[in-house]
Amino acid sequence: MRWFTEPDYELARLLFQRGLAVVYLCAFLGAARQFRALLGDRGMLPIRAHVARTRARAAPSVFRWHYSDRFFAGWAWTGCAVSAGLLVGVDRVVPLWAAMLLWAVPWAMYLSVVNVGQTWYGFGWESLLLEVGFLAVFLGNEEVAPPVLVLLLLRWVLFRVEFGAGLIKMRGDACWRRLTCLYYHHETQPMPGPLSWFFHRLPRPLHRVEAAANHVTQLVVPVFLFAPQPVAGAAAALMIVSQLWLVLSGNFAWLNWLTIVLAVSVLDLSAVSGPRPAAAAPPVWYAVVVCAVTALVVVLSFRPARNLVSRRQVMNRSFDPLHLVNSYGAFGSVSRVRYEIVIEGTADPVPREDGTWLAYEFRGKPGDLRRWPRQFAPYHLRLDWLMWFAALSPAYAHPWFGALVERLLAGDRDTLRLLWHSPFPPDAPPRYVRARLFRYAFSTGRELRETGACWTRGYVRDFLPPTRAAGGVAAPGT
Repeated sequence: MRWFTEPDYELARLLFQRGLAVVYLCAFLGAARQFRALLGDRGMLPIRAHVARTRARAAPSVFRWHYSDRFFAGWAWTGCAVSAGLLVGVDRVVPLWAAMLLWAVPWAMYLSVVNVGQTWYGFGWESLLLEVGFLAVFLGNEEVAPPVLVLLLLRWVLFRVEFGAGLIKMRGDACWRRLTCLYYHHETQPMPGPLSWFFHRLPRPLHRVEAAANHVTQLVVPVFLFAPQPVAGAAAALMIVSQLWLVLSGNFAWLNWLTIVLAVSVLDLSAVSGPRPAAAAPPVWYAVVVCAVTALVVVLSFRPARNLVSRRQVMNRSFDPLHLVNSYGAFGSVSRVRYEIVIEGTADPVPREDGTWLAYEFRGKPGDLRRWPRQFAPYHLRLDWLMWFAALSPAYAHPWFGALVERLLAGDRDTLRLLWHSPFPPDAPPRYVRARLFRYAFSTGRELRETGACWTRGYVRDFLPPTRAAGGVAAPGT
């Protein structure tokens, strides 16, 4: 069965598996640290209420059969432990069947989280992690060389990630076709990074080069993933370079890092690893399972493939409840202006415009004009990302924003832990909370030198009028 395996990809498989374990670890760590305020029994969108009004068949999850905050915490921290074990190579010292079971554990555990995560887990990289994690179950360990079929399926995922993103741009915002989207993107992206100010200040001709290079990497290069080596490896290397450029320019959770991990699986690193002992022939049961999974993925790929060629292409859509084969894409449209919601509280007995209003500071989203953006990716700050969407349209703030205000008025400790800074301690919450919409823009070089502020802003309108706690419910102030 020499056709079934490819020994030259053993080092690529090793790097892919360790990289995937790191992404899993970040995902479970974020779930463990953020769930109480987002999804817990006293959270903004409680899991218990969600499972009571939705069907299990549409989104299977262990939490449909049992939920408590303690159980979820144990689940997430167990996921961290399993991911850490895979990171240090536990799967390499157990039999093949046991290694497959080990890789199936974080996939099944994270599927249970995503399927009850609601708005907080409605990002494309959740489905991407589940799709890649499912294929990793069948990639094997040192007992067998990497199966050719699984390697091809990983390339199929990478192709859809890049090609889908390229098509959605060309079919979407005209600025991509005019090569002008990056005049705005570095400033208006959901969560800028520490170098985003510098990227935004690049000369406009370089922004046009960036956009053109993006089109080449996403619309031309992916086709060569299915070519023989060294062409396929060169295509993957170009994708890695482009993804690292995105890592430097912003915070996109683990999207870029997982794409890099996928691209690593395409590299032929046999010249680096040197000669290795010949692996045993794969067991018949293993070959049968891999072939069956390949057939399943081929069948499930019909709708995502049809979506790619459709004029009504949708991005980041799951076509099955297990997230086995999905559609991907990003930034089909680019905002020209950055809006931010600034949430403020006051202890004054009567809320006045000229009263003492103190701002809540978030970890990743812009607020304080002097606070330079941080690097958080691949860690995902879910509340910060949803705040960016809410600033685009109030429709994105339903139904969680009112619940957030209620918890700030109550001084909820779990909610305050999601923030960078709260001006009010939990035992002395504000009497009123308000939210105002501002237009933010990166400062110029001169403004940065003179004021030390990397942002400038101007008031747009009230997003939420002064609101007080009334019987446990946020109500507009008088």
